[in-house]
Amino acid sequence: MSILGLKKKQPKTFKVKVITMDAEMEFSCEVKWKGKDLFDLVCRTVGLRETWFFGLRYTVKDTYAWLKPEKRVLDQEVPKDSPITFSFLAKFFPEKVEEELVQEITQHLFFLQVKKQILDEEIFCSPEASVLLASYAVQAKYGDYDPNFHKPGFLAQDELLPQRVLMQYQMTAEMWEEKITAWYAEHRGIARDEAEMDYLKIAQDLEMYGISYFSITQNKRDTDLLLGVDAQGLHIYSPNSKLNPNKSFPWSDIRNISYSEKEFTIKPLDKKKDVFKFYSSQLRVNKLILQLCIGNHDLFMRRRKVDSIEVQQMKAQAKEEKARKKVERQILAREKQMREEAERAKEEMERRLFQLQDEARLANEALLRSEETADLLAEKAQIAEEEAKLLAHKAADSEQERQRLEVTAMKTKEEKRMMEQKMREAEQLAVKLVEQSERRLKEADHLKQDLTEAKDAERRAKQKLLEITKTTYPLIAAYSTPPPPPPPPPPEAAEAGCDAASMRLDFKDSDMKRLSMEIERERLEYMEKSKHLQDQLKELKTEIESLKLEEQQQQQASLYSLRGDVRQYAQPHYAQPHSNTSKGTAAVDVCWWAECPGDNPGGARDGVSPGPAGRLLSVKADGGLRRRPARTRSAAQPRSG
Repeated sequence: MSILGLKKKQPKTFKVKVITMDAEMEFSCEVKWKGKDLFDLVCRTVGLRETWFFGLRYTVKDTYAWLKPEKRVLDQEVPKDSPITFSFLAKFFPEKVEEELVQEITQHLFFLQVKKQILDEEIFCSPEASVLLASYAVQAKYGDYDPNFHKPGFLAQDELLPQRVLMQYQMTAEMWEEKITAWYAEHRGIARDEAEMDYLKIAQDLEMYGISYFSITQNKRDTDLLLGVDAQGLHIYSPNSKLNPNKSFPWSDIRNISYSEKEFTIKPLDKKKDVFKFYSSQLRVNKLILQLCIGNHDLFMRRRKVDSIEVQQMKAQAKEEKARKKVERQILAREKQMREEAERAKEEMERRLFQLQDEARLANEALLRSEETADLLAEKAQIAEEEAKLLAHKAADSEQERQRLEVTAMKTKEEKRMMEQKMREAEQLAVKLVEQSERRLKEADHLKQDLTEAKDAERRAKQKLLEITKTTYPLIAAYSTPPPPPPPPPPEAAEAGCDAASMRLDFKDSDMKRLSMEIERERLEYMEKSKHLQDQLKELKTEIESLKLEEQQQQQASLYSLRGDVRQYAQPHYAQPHSNTSKGTAAVDVCWWAECPGDNPGGARDGVSPGPAGRLLSVKADGGLRRRPARTRSAAQPRSG
């Protein structure tokens, strides 16, 4: 195969991968393409017109380089990988972002790059400024703060603060989120592009913003230094301090910049000043420094000239676009406000509707309860009317009953008085009987004494008779010894004499025995009667006391029934005193009516205890007592004889 055949078979394209701050793109490039062709393709794809700020950066060994637009891509020191990887980044930074950055896409790419540099600590930022910048970043990403949607923890997955700031303070992620959210809530109403522009306005005031640092030495034996290149000029720093430069060369004071191998020369505009020379570690670094110096100086001079027609058109279009977006945002804000008001009005109407429904439901329930209450009140009124009639009838009955009870009470009082009188008579009779029994007891004692004296006299007479008999019998025997015994008297005479003597003795003995028996019998009868009388007196007292208690209970029941309109009343029991004379013996019936409470609280009167209820006792005039059943009858029953 010939050499021409091999050349024809070689590929005419190569693959390129371009990484922007928010996307990755792959292109197929022709072998003959220059760096400008690839850069223009990326800018068209992104929609970027402010191309002078950006460039395609690639990595070469331990440093980086920018793709040169005038040379072919493959002729530069790009990696030989497939695809070749480039980073689309801002190569030059504006002095004033608000005036120079026209397109929204330009602002967005600068915002993303500066934010990454701050988080990677390539740009130093204080903790306060970091929190404020983080709040604008959150506003650009999430829009307006809504406490109902943005709950605690919604920033947990976002990287918003440099690691150095997080380590500087002993604060939890929740505490940092609370601080960021406090600032974030104050940015309400700011659009995304405005939030990004506010972010860049704060970031451009940071000391390390837009500066590219390179390690240099002033001579081959001196201490290392740092060279910084930015939109203002060149700055010399100590290795340990990137914030405050030791020496600065503004673009307006520089006449020429050149390098030879590793030596770099800065010639000031004032020829009286010394030329500043320094050395870099590699030739490639000097080329990069010179490339950045040329680009920043061109932009520095360009800013101080009248804008080109293209830039003027871009600014006019951007101004019109901003005005249109502002009007759209105003309309959107107005519509949003109207929608929020409508939603609030809807919620209020729904709330009002629910409230009215609840009120209607409550009113219906109240109406039903009122109807039920009205029916219940009507029934109660009817019942009350019937009760009123019944009470009126009861009142009339009670009044009649009261009058009847008053009459009964009057009768009861009269009967009570009569019973008390009868009881006093019975007590007097009982006293008389007691006195009579005592008198008879004394008489019995006298009779006993007389009997004892008679027995003593009889005993003395018998003794005297025996003595007389003993004294006369020996004399008769003495006088009759010598002579013969006389003839016996006739039997009739002897019997007559014996009979006369025995009759006299028998008469005396029988009379004494009879008299003793009569006295003993009378004494026994008297003792039995006395005991019987005492038992009956006790029974009488017990019955009187029971009658009193029963009368008290009946009286209380009648009073309670009168007060409580009770229709049933206890019928009083009473018995009228009467006299009954039979066969010359006068008997007095004694009855006791239970006194009302307070008349005789002791339950006894004049020393006589009440007897059991339902009995009447009759006291005989001859000292005896007999039991008679009591007769209980109502006030309406006539008394039977």
